[in-house]
Amino acid sequence: MTVHATDRRRAVVIGSGFGGLALAVRLQAAGLQVTLLEKREKIGGRAYQLKEKGYVFDMGPSLVTSPGIVDGVFQAAGRSMHDYVVVIPLDPYYRVFFHDGTHIDYVGDPERMKEQFARFNARDAERFDDFMEAVEPIYDAVIGDRLGSKPFDTVGSMVNFVPKVLKLGAWRPVYSFVSKYFEDFRHRFVYSFHPLFVGGNPFNAPAVYLMIPYLEREGGVWFTRGGMYSLVEAMGRLLTELGGEIRTEHEVTSIRVEGGKAVGAEANGDFFPGDIVVSNGDVGHTYKHLVPAEARRHWTDKRVEKQSYTMSCFLMYLGTRKQFPQLEHHTLILAERYKELIRDIFKKKILPDDFSMYVHAPTRTDPGMAPEGCESMYILIPGANNRSGIDWSSIKDRFAETVLDFLEEWGMEGLKESLEVLHLFTPDDFSSELNAMYGNAFAIEPKLTQTAYFRPQNRSEDVDGLYLVGAGTHPGAGVPGVILSAETTYGCIAEDLGLADQWDWKAKGTVRFGPGRGTQHDEAIAALKAAGADSPSSVEIESTPSTAPAGD
Repeated sequence: MTVHATDRRRAVVIGSGFGGLALAVRLQAAGLQVTLLEKREKIGGRAYQLKEKGYVFDMGPSLVTSPGIVDGVFQAAGRSMHDYVVVIPLDPYYRVFFHDGTHIDYVGDPERMKEQFARFNARDAERFDDFMEAVEPIYDAVIGDRLGSKPFDTVGSMVNFVPKVLKLGAWRPVYSFVSKYFEDFRHRFVYSFHPLFVGGNPFNAPAVYLMIPYLEREGGVWFTRGGMYSLVEAMGRLLTELGGEIRTEHEVTSIRVEGGKAVGAEANGDFFPGDIVVSNGDVGHTYKHLVPAEARRHWTDKRVEKQSYTMSCFLMYLGTRKQFPQLEHHTLILAERYKELIRDIFKKKILPDDFSMYVHAPTRTDPGMAPEGCESMYILIPGANNRSGIDWSSIKDRFAETVLDFLEEWGMEGLKESLEVLHLFTPDDFSSELNAMYGNAFAIEPKLTQTAYFRPQNRSEDVDGLYLVGAGTHPGAGVPGVILSAETTYGCIAEDLGLADQWDWKAKGTVRFGPGRGTQHDEAIAALKAAGADSPSSVEIESTPSTAPAGD
């Protein structure tokens, strides 16, 4: 067995999703020697990329919300994200088609939203501002007060959080909170579906997750030229520029623990020693399969199994010889059922006859992601995780055919005939490719009893020198969530090792919007329209970080 060593303090980071990359950059910038170990042939984790026949597919995240949060990682290393990637504003953020043929373009501009709401329910339009006023303090608590980037590792850490949650009613389920303000089913959906983006049940996830649509309003919704994988590549390049080491095709098989302390990780028959070990892998997999059982008093196998893991997804990656102009960059196509469908997925864990879907067509923004005149897209259908017992190996092809037939009937005529590329990714693949417990798509389910202090901690409760980062720990899934988790985990490590503090994204004033909510995003959109651009990609738009002091 080869032993890899260095004279500097060492950090071994397992997994190269956005959370692992962000923390690796922060640690390397702080003076540690980082070795990042990745199971797959290239970095990215869930933010992977597929290329075939000129078609380019992001296989996971499809947008950047509030890029200033991401820029904080680059700024920790004395760099700017904007020197590495070009971000493009999306307008609308999403187009939502309902079962009755109506649709709403979901945007950050409150006046445009109120105009659309008024078409269906005038009272809802009148109460829109009241809803946003109720949600703003939730956003301020998570982002403004930095609760999203602070560890909740003691009961005392909840002292400030719980009273705020109770006072704001943020303990109530998202759908219940939204329904206090809106009557029309469309409006209730538009502001309650966001927990699904982080694997949560809108009828169960606490209203604290309503900070997501407010974050979109504050910071806009953006795409990176060349696809989201360009941001993965940028962070990987930054890490290596700083002197960090990346080892792909190195699946970690165990975390070595000696005297109750993590001392390194084993991969491909080699031992990689570390003063600290960080796992960006699936939390359940990390504890059950990487940390020796005798080292785990808190996270026993039984406790790991008892956790409620998120739903999974059925994904289809399509390359077509024709384009479908009815699609926006993000399009949601909804079944008539909402609550019942969610119950089938989360509670009954069955494969229902109907389905709702999320269609990502990046070629609407960046035509270079497909051959000229063609379309690159993926279709995501929420589904039960593998606690369902569904045999995907036997039904996936038939289910894919059902989805294609539905889309043709919906209006995408000639879809099947124009197919040049078709790849499927099922809950089984989440399990085998990403080591996700029960094929979950977003780690630990974000419900009240698995939020903040009640999630797996960023600093391991069992093993000294072992830390967690990413969707399974605080604050949770989604690109902003895992980037903030890296900030949280870095804070724990900095405290334990006596590292220098690093300015966070807000303290450095990167894209902190004041009363003009979403100013940069709106200005970018206005610039595009003024230029007469047919698509955002026809004009190069960069989100320039603000230099305003924190709190402005």
